[in-house]
Amino acid sequence: MAIQNSDIGPVEETVQGWQDGIEERLRRIQTGSMARILKMARKPSKQEFRQTVIVCGIGMFVLGAIGFAMLVLMDNMLPSFFDWLTN
Repeated sequence: MAIQNSDIGPVEETVQGWQDGIEERLRRIQTGSMARILKMARKPSKQEFRQTVIVCGIGMFVLGAIGFAMLVLMDNMLPSFFDWLTN
């Protein structure tokens, strides 16, 4: 709730409004559809966490390899292809 004081400047009123908005959103999360999900959430076991890390690591490696392959293709093969195409 906003403070009802006449000595408050415009900056303080703005920040208080932001804080009131954040608190209201948090209250809605506690009673809304997200509350059920948050109540059911639990800490993963070591095995679950390890599997998640491995899968994410493999995904990052694959995306990095694809990006590197595209970089090599664009830097080495495409310029010679366009030179051949225009001649």
